[in-house]
Amino acid sequence: MQWQTNLPLIAILRGITPADAHDHVAAVLDAGFDAVEIPLNSPQWEQSIPAMVNAFGDRALIGAGTVLKPEQVDRLAEMGCQLIVTPNIQPEVIRRAVGYGMTVCPGCATATEAFTALDAGAQALKIFPSSAFGPDYIKALKAVLPADVPVFAVGGVTPENLAQWMKAGCVGAGLGSDLYRAGQSVERTAQQAAAFVKAYQEAVQ
Repeated sequence: MQWQTNLPLIAILRGITPADAHDHVAAVLDAGFDAVEIPLNSPQWEQSIPAMVNAFGDRALIGAGTVLKPEQVDRLAEMGCQLIVTPNIQPEVIRRAVGYGMTVCPGCATATEAFTALDAGAQALKIFPSSAFGPDYIKALKAVLPADVPVFAVGGVTPENLAQWMKAGCVGAGLGSDLYRAGQSVERTAQQAAAFVKAYQEAVQ
């Protein structure tokens, strides 16, 4: 399995509003990101996601996070959403999204959950919350997973510790509060995005 984008870092813009979305998405894409997730517990995501797909869908994988139900996948497909990220393993959500041709990165914590997700068709896995398990746990989990499955660390990843997650076998990471917090300035988002891109480039050298 091959991850869909050039840079395996997912910008998680939790809590972003439709008014702020364009400028912050533009900032992370300008820094080098090409995957963006707007979680469904963000205000008025029904406006933000289709607007970002229309504005940036040709430059990046634009998607939704905290997707919990198959019906939500149906709505997101109508919006042109390309990426589905979940906090849990719900096989029908995964199967539905795969049926639409979407990239699916569900959240799991155990080998059982990981293989359930892969059996349902997931193309990538996110280990969540990574900070609660640590790099050694991911390294052990990776030992039993198919070698070509892209694994993302999500939860507690910073520019300072990104390299240790990648050393443990992650292809990249999903970046939440250390990249974006609701209400922060576009300048702050751009600064953090650049710091993560630099940390990734240094980790793979």
